[in-house]
Amino acid sequence: MHELNTFKLIERISTLVRSEERKRYAAIGLQPVHGQVLEYLAKCNRYSDTPAAVTEYLGSTKGTVSQSIQVLERKNYIEKVPDTEDRRVVHLVLTEAGLELINGLQPLEIFDQAEQQVSAQQFESIDDALNVTLSALQAANHSKSFGLCRTCRFFGERENHFHCELTQSPLEQADTEKLCREHLPC
Repeated sequence: MHELNTFKLIERISTLVRSEERKRYAAIGLQPVHGQVLEYLAKCNRYSDTPAAVTEYLGSTKGTVSQSIQVLERKNYIEKVPDTEDRRVVHLVLTEAGLELINGLQPLEIFDQAEQQVSAQQFESIDDALNVTLSALQAANHSKSFGLCRTCRFFGERENHFHCELTQSPLEQADTEKLCREHLPC
């Protein structure tokens, strides 16, 4: 169960990051995958700048990477350069416009905000660290926490029964272990 919880926390954090990436790249007319290709090409060496290497790095399909490369070529962010020794090999090189774009992109703001809340704390487990990280990213992203009912500030007990103070409704035991869209952390 511990591994499943860790996986779910990572998955939720990833969802928030993807949401921020979509906003960031939509503002410049690209999809997140296009940005990921550009960011990879800005960091990789000359042996790793091929379409096959991009596909492996992103864990994506050849079709997705091929279409992304076409988009980035049309927008003049990358160019294909044949290998000087093996004409079957094509290298993907960032153009000046591609370099300017990558260098001009700021880190996702939510990480700056979240890091201030998370970095100074010590954690007993990875779950604790991920829970705090997730909460900080959700706050920075202005998204709802969708936390477990029993961890909400509205969760309470009345006459030996669980109760939601927000809805003024009794809760079954099973309800307390489920996600709630109205969740507010304690």
